[in-house]
Amino acid sequence: MPKSSAKSLPSLSVRIDLDPKGRIGPGKIQLLENIHECGSISAAGRAMEMSYKRAWDLVDEINRICRQAAVEPQTGGKNGGGAVLTPFGISLVRRYRKIERDAATAVRKELQALRSEIGRPKKRAG
Repeated sequence: MPKSSAKSLPSLSVRIDLDPKGRIGPGKIQLLENIHECGSISAAGRAMEMSYKRAWDLVDEINRICRQAAVEPQTGGKNGGGAVLTPFGISLVRRYRKIERDAATAVRKELQALRSEIGRPKKRAG
């Protein structure tokens, strides 16, 4: 989901706990999308203003908590290789985005009501 402006707040953010110590949320999904688009972990990390090590650590964590590879390194080629999403990685991103859309749809009215209440000035007692 794109960054929300202050006017659209409050907003919903989805985090899915996949095991007791591992979760996936908007940041990891964005990293996977960037890898898919850029073709490398380093370029995906740069697009998110994070170091290669941080991006690689997140990819390693995703692969570990999912118990299968979402990202595979590619060797060779003109630029020395890169990385691609596996079919599982593509499915993971699609499922997460669907869950995110469905959740946003389910809570839309409540978020609008909350937004309206937050925007009202406080009533003074007395």
